[in-house]
Amino acid sequence: MKVTVCELHDDRAAFADGWQRLLAHVRAEQSELVLLPEMPFCQWFVGSRNLDADVWNAAVRVHDEWEHRLRELAPAVIAASRPIDFGNERYNGGFLWDAEHGSRAVHAKAFLPNEEGGWEASWYNSATPEFSPLLLGSVSVGFLFCTELWVTDEARIYGQEGVYLLLTPRSTAAAAFDNWLARGCAAAILAGAYGLSSNRLDESGAFGGQGWIVDPAGEVLAITNREHPFVTMDLDFRIADTAKTSLPRYAMVRPPAVSWRE
Repeated sequence: MKVTVCELHDDRAAFADGWQRLLAHVRAEQSELVLLPEMPFCQWFVGSRNLDADVWNAAVRVHDEWEHRLRELAPAVIAASRPIDFGNERYNGGFLWDAEHGSRAVHAKAFLPNEEGGWEASWYNSATPEFSPLLLGSVSVGFLFCTELWVTDEARIYGQEGVYLLLTPRSTAAAAFDNWLARGCAAAILAGAYGLSSNRLDESGAFGGQGWIVDPAGEVLAITNREHPFVTMDLDFRIADTAKTSLPRYAMVRPPAVSWRE
């Protein structure tokens, strides 16, 4: 499968230019899956500590509008997250989009930071943790949004459930990149799966770009940068099949509980 990761600007004018360049890249590479950053179609609004209903509603509307433009990337499948309303609750919800079926909700972010630069828990709800594999054709994928990448057990369980791709849309700072990449590599190893991540970018470093593709052994295959903000690779899932039967994956399957004292 040909997959594309990217870095896209938080600034809207720069985003518009980057979007056109991404379209050209995806068409030239004939990408089959494109991973976008976390809530990509509006500026990062949770940098403000206090919920503003008008700002939230505007973010929901602009993501509604942009869903109609995802067809510009067809026939690729698009994966990302977006703000969604569910009754009286608000979520950062994942979606998969394809030209035949449109957009389908797939996962909502369960583990939310609440600190300077990312007051997420002040803006939207923590979803009930549900990490279920999804099928893209015959390929099983799993989402770990940004902070969720640190929930080690979910990556391990995804691997046992046969996931081939871990998809991580994020909005993380340049200064923290090494920590995030190390976590992405560890998750890929635990799952025996390829790890994909796309990130926002801005000039201040509040968002550091540097999307990545990591193989099931935790080896970094590609990282985006300012000169090359999009990367496409053709992944061989036989490598993931082999990884799932090797250490440490097969040793992490929990047997039925039996007391060692008996």
